[in-house]
Amino acid sequence: MNKRKILVPLGNKSYAVKIEAGILNNISTELLKIGIKSNRKILVISNEEISNLYIEEFLKDLKGSNFEAQICLIKAGESHKNLETLSEIYNVAFEFGLDRNSLMIALGGGIVGDITGLAAATWLRGIEYIQIPTTLLSMVDSSVGGKTAVNHPKGKNLIGAFHQPKAVFIDPETLKTLPKREFNAGMAEVIKYGVIKDKSLFEFLENEKNKNKLTNLENKSLIKIINNSIKTKSHIVSEDEKEHGIRAILNYGHSFGHVIENLCGYGEFLHGEAISIGMKIAGDIALEKGLWSKEESTRQENLIESYGLPTQIPKINKENILTILMGDKKVRNGKMRFILPKGIGEVDIYEDIEDALFLKYFS
Repeated sequence: MNKRKILVPLGNKSYAVKIEAGILNNISTELLKIGIKSNRKILVISNEEISNLYIEEFLKDLKGSNFEAQICLIKAGESHKNLETLSEIYNVAFEFGLDRNSLMIALGGGIVGDITGLAAATWLRGIEYIQIPTTLLSMVDSSVGGKTAVNHPKGKNLIGAFHQPKAVFIDPETLKTLPKREFNAGMAEVIKYGVIKDKSLFEFLENEKNKNKLTNLENKSLIKIINNSIKTKSHIVSEDEKEHGIRAILNYGHSFGHVIENLCGYGEFLHGEAISIGMKIAGDIALEKGLWSKEESTRQENLIESYGLPTQIPKINKENILTILMGDKKVRNGKMRFILPKGIGEVDIYEDIEDALFLKYFS
């Protein structure tokens, strides 16, 4: 199948994720299908790199269906995912006359999606927005689930809101222009879904033939892993939209990953690269606590490395690690919650991990 449709069931906030090669060329048709009327104003938020590839035809398509569309370009990179950039979007929204009946569209990777979502959640106390992710990482993870945020100097994604999109449209063709390093970083999140909930996906990723198809960007294989990942996330989000319980397992590898991103400086490691190292640390802790076997731990490490992702832990000042961890959103009642694997396809949440047990992994 070269197209898939997944429902994220959240009552009156439910929406569909549509995966289809070439869908980017017909966005105006898709908007009309979901009830977006052609006289509405649309602010498209993107960055220069994505804009150079797609924006001319994208805006032409929207205007051809009588949408009043304007582009807002933001600077690329994690260092620009901040309140200053958010304010720039507000300025453009004001000048464009964006009202409560208007729409925002995020066209880009996870940073564009996160910041657009927060802008939509807070502009006039909330307007609708659409996610059109163009990186593998944003396709399988950040575009679905309604988490929106910007970073703060004290930590990643500390300022945000839960605001579900009106729809998500995914075109795997956009991955053909994605740098290989970015594609590999996205595979970290796909591997994560295999570890936390989908053993069959993990095994699919281990298969050499499948690996070759994925690295050669074969649409059928890409759609399969995107579909499987989103199905897992959709199921979890529908049970726990605002992360009071099971949704925390989606953060597997993220606590340590965010420490690495923050203390190594945003940009030194891509998000997926930091998460892959975080998964390695979580796997080692699980092995030491007897939660899973040496074989399973090795399989995870081998799979991560086979997709060109790092597992080597960078040198970090230990004194800063606890400060960052305790400022993390996953802390509850002063206790850090860690997501650790119990086997391929199963993880659990633990609050009894001693500081010394994970600090020793950082030199």
